[in-house]
Parts: sequence; C-alpha cells; structure tokens
Amino acid sequence: MTDTSFFTPTQPIRPHFPGAPHIAGTATAFTPHRYAQDDVVAELSEFTDPKFTRFARSSGVEHRNLALPLHRYPALTGFTEANTAYLEVAAELGEQAIRSALSDAHLDPTEVDAIFTVSSTGVAVPTLDARIATGLGLRPDVKRIPIFGLGCVAGAAGLARMHDYLRGFPDHVAVLLSVELCSLTLQRDDTSIPALIGLCLFGDGAAAVVSVGAQRSPATPQPGPRVLATRSRLFADTVDVMGWNVGSSGFQLVMSREVPDMAQNHLADEVDRFLADHRLTTEDISTWVCHPGGPKVLDAINAAVELPDDALRHSWDSMREHGNISSASVLDVLTRTVQTPPPPGSFGVMLAMGPGFSFELLLLSW
Repeated sequence: MTDTSFFTPTQPIRPHFPGAPHIAGTATAFTPHRYAQDDVVAELSEFTDPKFTRFARSSGVEHRNLALPLHRYPALTGFTEANTAYLEVAAELGEQAIRSALSDAHLDPTEVDAIFTVSSTGVAVPTLDARIATGLGLRPDVKRIPIFGLGCVAGAAGLARMHDYLRGFPDHVAVLLSVELCSLTLQRDDTSIPALIGLCLFGDGAAAVVSVGAQRSPATPQPGPRVLATRSRLFADTVDVMGWNVGSSGFQLVMSREVPDMAQNHLADEVDRFLADHRLTTEDISTWVCHPGGPKVLDAINAAVELPDDALRHSWDSMREHGNISSASVLDVLTRTVQTPPPPGSFGVMLAMGPGFSFELLLLSW
C-alpha cells in the first residue's frame, strides 16, 4: 500500500506581485459653495427645460459643491469667462488637495518626483501642475504628466499610469491630482437630454493620491492599498457614446443612452478576464471602488458583476453627497475606502468607465 502521510491538502495558489507601489495618502478638496439639490433646481430651472426638475429629483444627488456661488451661473457670458474661473478655482483646489494628501502620507512636497494631473472640464496651458508647482514647493526637476480628455475614467486611468511609472522608478514618490469643475461647462442654450442630465448630476471638486514605489522606505506605515495590476479596455467605434462636443460656446456634453448598457453587456467579462489573469475570481474580491457615474450606471455595475447589496455603498454615498465629480469621484470613493479599510490580506477592484468608450480596472490589496 502506498504511504501518503507526507501529502498535505492542496492549498489555493495565491498570486504574487513583487514591486507593487503603495498608496500612501489620499485627500479631497471642495469649494465652500455647497447646495442642496432643491436649491440648484430653484435657481436654474428658470432657464432650462421643464424636464430638468424631474431629472434632478430622481438623480440620487442630494448635495453638491460648485465652483462658483449658485447665483453666478445664469449670468455667465460664455466659455471665456467660464474658463477663467476654471483656472482660478482649479489651481486653488488642486493645491489644497495635494497638500492634504501629502500630509496624510507624511511626505514633503520636495520629495515628489512626478505629478500626474487629470482634468477634462477646462483648458489650461501651461497646465495646472505648472501653475501650482511653485506655490506647493515642488522641486524644479519634478516630472509633469498632464492628461486631458479621459473624462470620468481619468481618475482610475491616472492611478493606473502612476502605477506604471512607479514600477519603472520603484524608489520614487508620485502624486495624482484630479480637478473637475463640471458646473462651468453649463451652456444656457443647450436643453438637450444629455445636458439636462449633466446639469442634474455633476458636481465640482478635486482629489489627490500620493503613491510610493516598492523600494521607497516609508516614514510611517502606509494607510492605503498596494496597486497590484491594471487593465485598460477601449471599445472600437464608440467615440460618440460619451464625451464633449467642443465649440465656440465651450463644452457640450455627449452622453448616450448606451452607457448603462455598455456596463451591463461588457463589464462582467472584462472583470472576469482581468481577475483570471491573476488566478482570482470575483469571490476573492472583498472591496469595490467604483466610479459613481449615476444611478443607472451603478445599478448596471451591480447587476453585471453580481455584487453584494452593500458593495457599492461608498459609491452611492459619494454620489449622494457630491454628485458625479467626473474623474475625481472614484478617488473620493477610494478615500472613503481607505478611511474604513477591509482586513489585511483583502483584495479590491477599482473600476471606472469613460469616453472612448473605455473601462479602466485596477487590482488592489490591503
């Protein structure tokens, strides 16, 4: 008879991710101009379509911070005035968010080796990073990587590209800044359904994330997760699904009815393939950091991936308290997650979708 006493029960093979960067600090920043959804409806309904009120009250948004006092919006004269306001407010919020994130990470601005900036709601040349670098105290040799045009997916995509950078420079410190002032894209003459939905749903704010490479010795234990892997997915012939039409009056929102369907029809396969590449399944994921694109989008994500009832609670809370802040929203959800982290050894997935049409996925671990 064969002696099998030396055999041990088969253990699941756990993925190994050497050199994964670590999230060391997160922060958000908002203007003091905070309003209940009913206040926004009362102020703006006079020059919008009557359907605006109905959309606003079914959007899932209860409060929003805006770049300007609410009474200023009906009087905005056009793109030049709006973009001037964008430059001023975006720089102020961006510097505030980065300072807070660096403080959370116990790092000094002079220790930052690279800054990634994402924004799609205003035009700045020089870019925002250059405008705030001196005031922040960044080094003159800091690497600047501004990214424009990714819309709502840019928060997750920016974090993914920062991961790629830190894999190549594992002893560096990098900062991701997202600033989105969606209210400044308001166009009084546009009463299309996408414009009205955007007016009901979008808010303004900034978020920052500080990450350190695997060979960077932290001053204190890192509060956030490691970023283990990333995945990008661009769908062919979908440039008309989401984005901006840019004209003389500024940014006109493009938002197809297909967006929830794209999530419903394609997201599950992308998530499954991404996790399978690392010998994981959705059952291994305890934490979901999802961009709150709107009630229908969150419902589509929940249905597509078959998530537990409370898996998207931080996403729903972020949308209810701040609206959809475009690329900054998923970073707000990340900040909420870091503040109430899952147990050590847990896996998480960050996901967002945006113009292209595209998905961005990140695998996290605590």
